[in-house]
Amino acid sequence: MRFLIWFWALFSASAAWAEAIHLGTYVWDTDDPRLGGLSGIELSDDGSSFVAISDRGIFFSGQFNRTDGQISGIANLEIAEMRGPDGALFDGQNHDSEGIAIAPDGTIHVSFETVHGLRSFETITSNASALRTDRRFADLQPNSSFEALAMTPSGDLLTMPERSGRQTRPFPVYRQSGSIWSYAFDIPRRGAFLTAGADVGPDGKLYVLERDFIGIGFLSRVRRFDLDGSNEELILHTSARTHDNLEGIAVWEDAQGIRLTMVADDNYRMLQQTQIVEYRLTQ
Repeated sequence: MRFLIWFWALFSASAAWAEAIHLGTYVWDTDDPRLGGLSGIELSDDGSSFVAISDRGIFFSGQFNRTDGQISGIANLEIAEMRGPDGALFDGQNHDSEGIAIAPDGTIHVSFETVHGLRSFETITSNASALRTDRRFADLQPNSSFEALAMTPSGDLLTMPERSGRQTRPFPVYRQSGSIWSYAFDIPRRGAFLTAGADVGPDGKLYVLERDFIGIGFLSRVRRFDLDGSNEELILHTSARTHDNLEGIAVWEDAQGIRLTMVADDNYRMLQQTQIVEYRLTQ
Protein backbone atom coordinates (compact mmCIF):
# COMPACT_ATOMS: atom_id res chain seq x y z
CA MET A 1 0.00 0.00 0.00
CA ARG A 2 2.77 2.46 0.89
CA PHE A 3 4.41 1.70 -2.46
CA LEU A 4 1.17 2.55 -4.26
CA ILE A 5 0.95 5.85 -2.39
CA TRP A 6 4.58 6.61 -3.29
CA PHE A 7 3.96 5.77 -6.98
CA TRP A 8 0.84 7.94 -7.01
CA ALA A 9 2.85 10.78 -5.48
CA LEU A 10 5.45 10.59 -8.25
CA PHE A 11 2.75 10.60 -10.91
CA SER A 12 0.93 13.50 -9.29
CA ALA A 13 4.15 15.50 -8.94
CA SER A 14 4.71 15.49 -12.69
CA ALA A 15 1.19 16.86 -13.19
CA ALA A 16 1.68 19.65 -10.65
CA TRP A 17 4.99 21.06 -11.88
CA ALA A 18 3.19 23.09 -14.57
CA GLU A 19 1.55 25.13 -11.79
CA ALA A 20 4.39 25.52 -9.29
CA ILE A 21 8.01 26.16 -10.29
CA HIS A 22 10.79 25.58 -7.78
CA LEU A 23 12.82 28.78 -7.37
CA GLY A 24 15.34 27.70 -4.77
CA THR A 25 16.11 26.01 -1.46
CA TYR A 26 18.13 27.83 1.17
CA VAL A 27 19.70 25.72 3.92
CA TRP A 28 19.69 27.79 7.11
CA ASP A 29 22.52 26.87 9.42
CA THR A 30 23.80 28.58 12.54
CA ASP A 31 25.77 27.76 15.66
CA ASP A 32 22.83 28.82 17.85
CA PRO A 33 21.36 25.59 19.28
CA ARG A 34 17.90 27.16 19.44
CA LEU A 35 17.53 27.11 15.65
CA GLY A 36 15.54 24.10 14.55
CA GLY A 37 12.10 22.59 14.65
CA LEU A 38 10.63 25.33 12.45
CA SER A 39 6.91 24.73 12.18
CA GLY A 40 5.44 28.01 10.92
CA ILE A 41 6.41 31.15 9.02
CA GLU A 42 4.86 34.48 8.01
CA LEU A 43 6.36 36.97 5.55
CA SER A 44 5.86 40.68 4.98
CA ASP A 45 3.78 41.59 1.94
CA ASP A 46 6.91 42.10 -0.16
CA GLY A 47 8.64 38.94 1.05
CA SER A 48 11.59 40.80 2.54
CA SER A 49 11.12 40.01 6.25
CA PHE A 50 9.79 37.08 8.23
CA VAL A 51 8.68 35.76 11.59
CA ALA A 52 9.03 32.02 12.12
CA ILE A 53 8.30 29.76 15.08
CA SER A 54 9.74 26.49 16.29
CA ASP A 55 7.79 23.71 17.94
CA ARG A 56 9.67 24.44 21.15
CA GLY A 57 8.08 27.84 21.68
CA ILE A 58 10.70 30.08 20.07
CA PHE A 59 10.28 33.05 17.71
CA PHE A 60 12.77 33.84 14.92
CA SER A 61 12.50 37.23 13.23
CA GLY A 62 14.69 38.74 10.50
CA GLN A 63 15.15 39.79 6.90
CA PHE A 64 16.05 37.80 3.82
CA ASN A 65 19.05 38.68 1.70
CA ARG A 66 18.16 37.84 -1.89
CA THR A 67 20.36 37.35 -4.96
CA ASP A 68 18.54 37.39 -8.30
CA GLY A 69 15.30 37.01 -6.34
CA GLN A 70 16.42 33.93 -4.41
CA ILE A 71 17.18 33.74 -0.70
CA SER A 72 20.94 33.85 -0.11
CA GLY A 73 21.16 34.75 3.56
CA ILE A 74 19.48 35.90 6.78
CA ALA A 75 20.05 39.37 8.26
CA ASN A 76 19.10 41.10 11.52
CA LEU A 77 18.08 37.84 13.16
CA GLU A 78 16.29 38.16 16.51
CA ILE A 79 15.42 35.13 18.63
CA ALA A 80 12.94 35.21 21.52
CA GLU A 81 11.55 32.40 23.63
CA MET A 82 7.79 32.51 24.16
CA ARG A 83 6.53 33.47 27.60
CA GLY A 84 3.16 32.93 29.18
CA PRO A 85 0.82 35.59 30.56
CA ASP A 86 2.82 35.62 33.80
CA GLY A 87 6.13 36.18 32.01
CA ALA A 88 7.45 32.67 32.69
CA LEU A 89 8.87 30.55 29.89
CA PHE A 90 6.48 27.90 28.63
CA ASP A 91 6.97 24.42 30.00
CA GLY A 92 7.13 21.30 27.86
CA GLN A 93 3.37 20.88 27.67
CA ASN A 94 2.70 24.46 26.59
CA HIS A 95 5.55 25.26 24.23
CA ASP A 96 4.45 23.10 21.25
CA SER A 97 3.75 26.03 18.92
CA GLU A 98 2.90 25.01 15.35
CA GLY A 99 1.01 27.61 13.30
CA ILE A 100 1.41 31.37 12.96
CA ALA A 101 -0.68 34.22 11.52
CA ILE A 102 0.08 37.92 11.83
CA ALA A 103 -2.70 40.53 11.81
CA PRO A 104 -2.39 43.86 9.94
CA ASP A 105 -1.77 45.61 13.28
CA GLY A 106 1.21 43.33 13.96
CA THR A 107 -0.45 41.06 16.52
CA ILE A 108 1.07 37.59 16.27
CA HIS A 109 -1.34 34.66 16.65
CA VAL A 110 0.06 31.19 17.35
CA SER A 111 -1.65 27.80 17.41
CA PHE A 112 -0.58 25.07 19.83
CA GLU A 113 -0.72 21.35 19.22
CA THR A 114 -0.72 19.86 22.71
CA VAL A 115 -2.94 22.25 24.66
CA HIS A 116 -5.41 22.62 21.73
CA GLY A 117 -5.80 26.37 21.37
CA LEU A 118 -4.48 29.77 20.28
CA ARG A 119 -2.47 32.49 21.98
CA SER A 120 -1.60 36.01 20.84
CA PHE A 121 1.51 38.15 21.27
CA GLU A 122 1.86 41.91 20.66
CA THR A 123 5.49 41.37 19.64
CA ILE A 124 7.89 38.44 19.74
CA THR A 125 9.16 39.61 23.13
CA SER A 126 5.72 40.23 24.67
CA ASN A 127 3.98 37.89 27.09
CA ALA A 128 1.31 35.65 25.62
CA SER A 129 -2.39 36.13 26.03
CA ALA A 130 -4.41 33.51 27.88
CA LEU A 131 -5.04 30.33 25.91
CA ARG A 132 -8.16 30.57 23.74
CA THR A 133 -9.76 27.18 23.44
CA ASP A 134 -13.15 25.48 23.33
CA ARG A 135 -14.64 22.44 25.00
CA ARG A 136 -15.22 20.75 21.63
CA PHE A 137 -11.42 20.39 21.29
CA ALA A 138 -11.14 18.08 24.31
CA ASP A 139 -11.40 15.01 22.07
CA LEU A 140 -8.64 16.04 19.65
CA GLN A 141 -5.70 13.64 19.52
CA PRO A 142 -2.79 14.45 21.85
CA ASN A 143 0.14 16.12 20.07
CA SER A 144 -1.86 16.17 16.82
CA SER A 145 -4.19 19.13 17.04
CA PHE A 146 -3.70 22.68 15.72
CA GLU A 147 -0.82 22.33 13.30
CA ALA A 148 -2.01 25.06 10.90
CA LEU A 149 -3.22 28.63 11.32
CA ALA A 150 -4.28 31.29 8.81
CA MET A 151 -6.02 34.66 8.89
CA THR A 152 -8.83 35.62 6.50
CA PRO A 153 -9.11 39.09 4.91
CA SER A 154 -11.88 39.88 7.45
CA GLY A 155 -9.56 39.08 10.36
CA ASP A 156 -10.98 35.71 11.36
CA LEU A 157 -8.56 32.93 12.28
CA LEU A 158 -8.81 29.50 10.66
CA THR A 159 -7.10 26.52 12.28
CA MET A 160 -7.10 22.79 11.67
CA PRO A 161 -5.66 19.70 13.34
CA GLU A 162 -2.76 17.67 12.02
CA ARG A 163 -4.81 14.49 12.02
CA SER A 164 -8.47 13.91 11.22
CA GLY A 165 -8.69 10.58 13.07
CA ARG A 166 -8.79 8.28 10.07
CA GLN A 167 -7.90 8.44 6.37
CA THR A 168 -11.57 8.42 5.31
CA ARG A 169 -12.46 11.38 7.56
CA PRO A 170 -12.04 14.96 6.29
CA PHE A 171 -10.03 17.57 8.16
CA PRO A 172 -12.25 19.93 10.19
CA VAL A 173 -11.47 23.64 9.93
CA TYR A 174 -12.40 25.81 12.92
CA ARG A 175 -12.93 29.56 12.88
CA GLN A 176 -12.29 32.06 15.65
CA SER A 177 -14.03 35.38 15.09
CA GLY A 178 -13.28 37.69 17.99
CA SER A 179 -13.76 35.44 21.00
CA ILE A 180 -16.28 33.13 19.31
CA TRP A 181 -15.27 29.67 18.09
CA SER A 182 -17.25 27.91 15.37
CA TYR A 183 -16.91 25.04 12.95
CA ALA A 184 -16.13 26.57 9.55
CA PHE A 185 -15.98 23.75 6.98
CA ASP A 186 -14.20 20.50 6.10
CA ILE A 187 -11.48 19.87 3.57
CA PRO A 188 -11.25 16.38 2.11
CA ARG A 189 -8.45 14.08 3.20
CA ARG A 190 -6.57 12.58 0.26
CA GLY A 191 -4.42 9.59 1.14
CA ALA A 192 -2.09 9.45 4.13
CA PHE A 193 -1.05 13.10 4.06
CA LEU A 194 -1.29 15.11 7.30
CA THR A 195 -1.86 18.84 7.73
CA ALA A 196 1.38 20.80 8.24
CA GLY A 197 0.61 24.49 7.66
CA ALA A 198 -1.79 26.98 6.10
CA ASP A 199 -2.01 30.56 4.86
CA VAL A 200 -4.52 32.76 3.05
CA GLY A 201 -2.87 34.17 -0.04
CA PRO A 202 -3.24 37.58 -1.70
CA ASP A 203 -5.79 35.93 -4.02
CA GLY A 204 -8.07 35.27 -1.03
CA LYS A 205 -7.58 31.49 -1.27
CA LEU A 206 -6.70 29.11 1.55
CA TYR A 207 -3.42 27.28 0.87
CA VAL A 208 -2.89 24.09 2.90
CA LEU A 209 0.55 22.50 3.17
CA GLU A 210 0.56 18.75 3.86
CA ARG A 211 3.27 16.15 4.34
CA ASP A 212 3.71 12.40 4.42
CA PHE A 213 6.66 10.20 5.34
CA ILE A 214 7.22 6.95 3.44
CA GLY A 215 10.44 5.66 5.01
CA ILE A 216 12.87 6.99 2.39
CA GLY A 217 11.86 10.60 2.88
CA PHE A 218 9.12 13.19 3.06
CA LEU A 219 6.49 13.99 0.45
CA SER A 220 5.07 17.51 0.37
CA ARG A 221 1.77 18.68 -1.06
CA VAL A 222 -0.05 22.03 -1.32
CA ARG A 223 -3.75 22.29 -2.05
CA ARG A 224 -5.74 25.50 -2.57
CA PHE A 225 -9.39 26.15 -1.61
CA ASP A 226 -11.97 28.88 -1.52
CA LEU A 227 -12.64 30.13 2.00
CA ASP A 228 -15.66 27.86 2.32
CA GLY A 229 -13.61 24.75 1.51
CA SER A 230 -14.84 24.48 -2.08
CA ASN A 231 -12.95 24.49 -5.41
CA GLU A 232 -10.09 22.25 -4.35
CA GLU A 233 -6.97 22.56 -6.50
CA LEU A 234 -3.71 20.62 -6.33
CA ILE A 235 -0.89 23.16 -6.57
CA LEU A 236 2.20 21.15 -5.66
CA HIS A 237 3.00 17.50 -5.06
CA THR A 238 6.65 16.53 -4.63
CA SER A 239 8.29 13.14 -4.74
CA ALA A 240 10.13 11.69 -1.74
CA ARG A 241 13.27 13.53 -0.59
CA THR A 242 12.68 16.53 -2.85
CA HIS A 243 12.63 18.59 0.36
CA ASP A 244 12.97 17.93 4.05
CA ASN A 245 10.02 17.98 6.47
CA LEU A 246 8.13 21.08 5.23
CA GLU A 247 5.79 22.29 7.98
CA GLY A 248 5.15 26.03 7.52
CA ILE A 249 3.91 28.05 4.54
CA ALA A 250 3.60 31.75 3.69
CA VAL A 251 1.89 32.89 0.48
CA TRP A 252 2.74 36.32 -0.94
CA GLU A 253 3.02 38.13 -4.25
CA ASP A 254 5.69 39.99 -6.20
CA ALA A 255 5.74 41.46 -9.71
CA GLN A 256 5.97 37.96 -11.24
CA GLY A 257 3.02 36.51 -9.35
CA ILE A 258 2.22 34.44 -6.28
CA ARG A 259 5.05 32.82 -4.32
CA LEU A 260 5.01 30.02 -1.77
CA THR A 261 7.70 30.21 0.93
CA MET A 262 7.91 27.09 3.09
CA VAL A 263 10.10 26.06 6.02
CA ALA A 264 11.30 22.61 7.04
CA ASP A 265 11.37 21.22 10.56
CA ASP A 266 14.70 19.44 11.09
CA ASN A 267 13.44 17.88 14.35
CA TYR A 268 16.77 19.02 15.85
CA ARG A 269 18.45 16.05 14.16
CA MET A 270 21.85 16.14 12.50
CA LEU A 271 20.71 14.22 9.42
CA GLN A 272 17.93 16.71 8.66
CA GLN A 273 18.08 20.34 7.52
CA THR A 274 16.36 23.62 8.30
CA GLN A 275 15.34 24.56 4.77
CA ILE A 276 13.55 27.58 3.34
CA VAL A 277 11.96 26.53 0.06
CA GLU A 278 10.32 28.81 -2.50
CA TYR A 279 8.04 28.16 -5.46
CA ARG A 280 6.31 30.47 -7.90
CA LEU A 281 2.84 29.74 -9.25
CA THR A 282 2.50 29.96 -13.01
CA GLN A 283 -1.27 30.47 -12.93
